[in-house]
Amino acid sequence: MVLIQELLRSFAWEPLQAGRLEPLLVDLSSLSSSTLYMGCAVAGGAVLSLQMLLLFTGGDVADGEVDFDGDSDGLSFFSIRTIASFLTFFGLIGKYGQQEGWPDAVTAGSAFGAGFGMMLLVAWLFSLQSKLHQDGNLVPENAIGHGATVYLRIPGEHGGKGKVTVVLQGRTSEFAAVTSGPELPTGTDVTLVRMTNETTFEVAKA
Repeated sequence: MVLIQELLRSFAWEPLQAGRLEPLLVDLSSLSSSTLYMGCAVAGGAVLSLQMLLLFTGGDVADGEVDFDGDSDGLSFFSIRTIASFLTFFGLIGKYGQQEGWPDAVTAGSAFGAGFGMMLLVAWLFSLQSKLHQDGNLVPENAIGHGATVYLRIPGEHGGKGKVTVVLQGRTSEFAAVTSGPELPTGTDVTLVRMTNETTFEVAKA
């Protein structure tokens, strides 16, 4: 509650004028560095906690999630996890530096370095996870006709991509998926019908 009050006091709102709803402008110069660090740590930590909770419970991810990872084999720097990791450690180290009395420049530099370093580490770890699906003798085509489970909601009528998990060649693999039918929520049992490209399957409800 104290954090919320501090954040609200940090903003200067432009009042409504002439009975019209004018855009509410924020005076960013009034935002203290202490509030910035704390806000980043809380926001990033909340997103990471939610991601972990969904991972272990199989819950659905909000529609607002944007997949920046793409299908490339390189490092995926701009995913929700990496950005949340940056914000969390940027905020934590920044707040720690202020409490220890570090100079502002040292605090800001250390916070940015810690956030960027954690961002790189998370991107690297998830790139290794992605390569596990491609290394060895894993042949995605062998999954056609197999049953799978929706991991990330699949929009209906080819409206976008979701993700499915399938046990293939003795290990659980994750693939992008589309469907020509209605929307398939998380947890739905589906059948892998065909491959639309090297990393994406078309699926149908089982």
